[in-house]
Amino acid sequence: MLASNRKTATTFGILLIFGLVSGILSSVPALERPEYLGTLALIKNQVLMAVFFQFMMATVYVCIAVIVYPIIKKYNAKLALGYFGFRIIGAAFLFVGIVSLLLLLFISERFVIEGQPSPSYYETIGELLRAYRDGLNHIGMILPWSLGGLILYYCSFRIKLFPHWLSVWGIIGCTFTLIATFLLMFDVIEIITPLYFIMNAPTAIFELVLAIYLLIKGFNPLVED
Repeated sequence: MLASNRKTATTFGILLIFGLVSGILSSVPALERPEYLGTLALIKNQVLMAVFFQFMMATVYVCIAVIVYPIIKKYNAKLALGYFGFRIIGAAFLFVGIVSLLLLLFISERFVIEGQPSPSYYETIGELLRAYRDGLNHIGMILPWSLGGLILYYCSFRIKLFPHWLSVWGIIGCTFTLIATFLLMFDVIEIITPLYFIMNAPTAIFELVLAIYLLIKGFNPLVED
């Protein structure tokens, strides 16, 4: 029983780290530059690498939802179902986001080849796809994933899955992330701004700390398997 708990905690910690690393490597900084449409085709391998790591991140998120669901279910079946549903929806948006990035790469290649005499055609499509991808990754994915996080860390607090201070940190981090996402959704803030990063930093740091804690300490041994 204890060995099974320890194995699940270790797997959870490893997946959290893989998710953070994949998230960083799935970003394409060139997309935030004004000349992105003419740049993506020139860094095709980097874009394809980002596609691969976004796929990895989505897969990791599904795995996290699957391994944590049975733990929450023992506390409250309805909350567990809500947690699982929100997290799977979030992961699904990541999978859809892969297609939008590939389409941006395709448009970039056509723009470089056939940019004249009608570059505005490709620029318009490119802007629509970029806005669509930002919406998928920063709103469509983060909203349900953070709601699932609130359920997870509330349950972890109640069943003492790990120390209370970690659960409280997770709840606060998810709350800040949700607020930042709503502000982004209503066009109050933008993605590439210090405020946006500051509001999302608690969650990112928390997940790293939680992963390290789980790898070292595991779950509370008093929690039944």
